[in-house]
Amino acid sequence: MDAKVAVNNIRKKFKELPVVDGVDFQIGDGEFVAIVGPSGCGKSTLMKIVAGFEQPDAGDVRIDGERVTRPSPKGIVISQHGSVFPWLTVQQNLMFGLTGDNHGDKAALADHYAAMVGLKGFENAYPHQLSGGMLKRVEIARALVVKPEILYMDEPFSALDALMNLKMRNELLRVLTEERHTVLLITHDVEEAIYLADRILVLSPRPTRIQASFRVEQPHPRKLSSPVLQQLKEDILVQLGVNNDESSRQGPIDQRAEGLVDAG
Repeated sequence: MDAKVAVNNIRKKFKELPVVDGVDFQIGDGEFVAIVGPSGCGKSTLMKIVAGFEQPDAGDVRIDGERVTRPSPKGIVISQHGSVFPWLTVQQNLMFGLTGDNHGDKAALADHYAAMVGLKGFENAYPHQLSGGMLKRVEIARALVVKPEILYMDEPFSALDALMNLKMRNELLRVLTEERHTVLLITHDVEEAIYLADRILVLSPRPTRIQASFRVEQPHPRKLSSPVLQQLKEDILVQLGVNNDESSRQGPIDQRAEGLVDAG
């Protein structure tokens, strides 16, 4: 698989504090890669460097072979911090990024993506009239409407309650079956990474490095309660320094909630 994104031995310090120390990996075209790591290890700093918002002290990032020196029009970030404009309707929020004249009927395009994420009928609603989960759908639709080749997702569902988090995972997977994107997800949630990603990279404590890599072979939709995925979860938690007693107390995901998500 050809590399869409190549991260080449990047290093970053803040003053004299090493934060990223020789991180090196590739993401194939159309691949979904998740990165997990302990709190404060430098996950978000790494994301900013890969997305072009910060420059590394050494090494480089390349998209389609071209060095990244600033945010690329090929990629867009969906973060844990809300970015919906409260003074614009859903349709207007989705049309905001459609600059230029090569988009055709912008309102129709915005409405198409609103429907794609389950917001048909809410095109003229304002953000204060929407639930937290609906606002996150607006953010995803607004990212997708500009047809990015790469989605950078930094803890995108962390502010949602557990059930809505699960629903949004399924919503994202459904959209990705309709439109092909390369995805880099930063998350602290091991189950979220297993549920969504083709491959999972585990970061070490700061200064962060790639400590382990796991490929998730099971097709979607995945049952997190399956023995294979439970073992994968155990293996990742061990890499994160969580012992077997602690991981067993977490237990498998509630199968009734999982069933609700699958049905939705």
